[in-house]
Amino acid sequence: MNPWLIVLIAGLMETGWAIGLKYSEGFTRFWPSVATVVGAIGSFWLLSLAMKTLPVGTAYAVWVGIGAVGTAILAVFLFGEPVSPMRVAGILLIVAGIAALKFA
Repeated sequence: MNPWLIVLIAGLMETGWAIGLKYSEGFTRFWPSVATVVGAIGSFWLLSLAMKTLPVGTAYAVWVGIGAVGTAILAVFLFGEPVSPMRVAGILLIVAGIAALKFA
């Protein structure tokens, strides 16, 4: 499988477990906590597979970027977090950084 596809999937899973942290309420709710831990382990495992062939710094930064952008966007829809010009600019800068690392 393409290592960049693996990083993408791992980054999406990172978004899932980051959102799961909120739903787990400090790991006091059982099923959200289980889903969060499983998602985190899966995300780390996939990232480690991708790092077999990709540069570690680039793969890690892209993984974190996907997770950060995905989490920020979902938080707006799921938790009513505010949307401001500065927040949108920050997300766009993260996306630009991911693209720069991917194509560098």
